[in-house]
Amino acid sequence: MKRSYFITGTGTGVGKTFVTAAIARHARATGQKVFAFKPIETGCRPGRLGSDQEELVAAAGDWQTGSLAGLYQFEAPVAPAVAARATNVEISVSAILESLAKGSEQAVLTLVEGAGGWRVPISEALDMSMLAKACGFPILVVATATLGTINHSLLTAEAVERDGQTVAGIVLSQHPNDDPTMVASNLEQLRARWSGPIIALATDPTVLDRFIH
Repeated sequence: MKRSYFITGTGTGVGKTFVTAAIARHARATGQKVFAFKPIETGCRPGRLGSDQEELVAAAGDWQTGSLAGLYQFEAPVAPAVAARATNVEISVSAILESLAKGSEQAVLTLVEGAGGWRVPISEALDMSMLAKACGFPILVVATATLGTINHSLLTAEAVERDGQTVAGIVLSQHPNDDPTMVASNLEQLRARWSGPIIALATDPTVLDRFIH
């Protein structure tokens, strides 16, 4: 059975790529072919794929090339709409969906990683939530595992659901130096306030099983 997710975050730098790559590697370990796609990335090195998309391509098995390895790369580390305007580039949702269709038809699991958070603008009229809606996939919300994550995670999940989309789960990106007591407390508080799957991903990929089977 094919599965697909759009991965968003509670903000920038919360661990979306860490989580997306971990899902891709874990699914590959079970024999699944994975398409891991970050169509828009800012803060890239000139003339190179963004580091996030490079990591996703490697996690998916290094088979993605051309437009299947990212469509829009911008050097400036700013919102996609700002970066695109500064370089006279128009981000096309249609082009993204075309590449997505080509990649996903070759895979069992499709992962699309957004840039920044749910309301990050990608053009004058569109934001990341609208790209996610166009993709039509359930949403995985990625958040930090420590201070502030309860508020940010719940607000993002509420925004996704208010937009009429399905939150498949919340994944806390747990760093090695994160206080495990705080992480456990955050999981407890989030689970008391939101009924969907909530996990913390550190080093054990089996916590991701529910998202790949």
